[in-house]
Amino acid sequence: VQLVESGGGSVQAGGSLRLSCAASGFTVSEYCMVWFRQAPGKEREGIATIVLTSVTTYADSVKGRFTISKDTANNTLYLQMNILKPEDTAIYSCAARRGWCSIATRAGDYNYWGQGTQVTVSS
Repeated sequence: VQLVESGGGSVQAGGSLRLSCAASGFTVSEYCMVWFRQAPGKEREGIATIVLTSVTTYADSVKGRFTISKDTANNTLYLQMNILKPEDTAIYSCAARRGWCSIATRAGDYNYWGQGTQVTVSS
């Protein structure tokens, strides 16, 4: 089982990025998946989850700006990030677990993790 993130980078405030999380060894449509982020000096936080292909939850800090989705044909998880702010600067990681998940699900309850990708937003 492997999760490989890509799409991170540097962008100015107000810009957009799309993160990808390519999965192998399991089928993304059968797992609950999440995007976490961790900023320097801060705790890791779950910001978006998706169950099946359409049931989503978002942290208040990203609601209305970020969209999580799954591409079952490519077995990939995405995070479309719009109207980026400097406070969105963090390492973003994807993770997966069987069954249900939401923003409140603890990081330790996820079975599979990617390596993380850096997102830097400048003002």
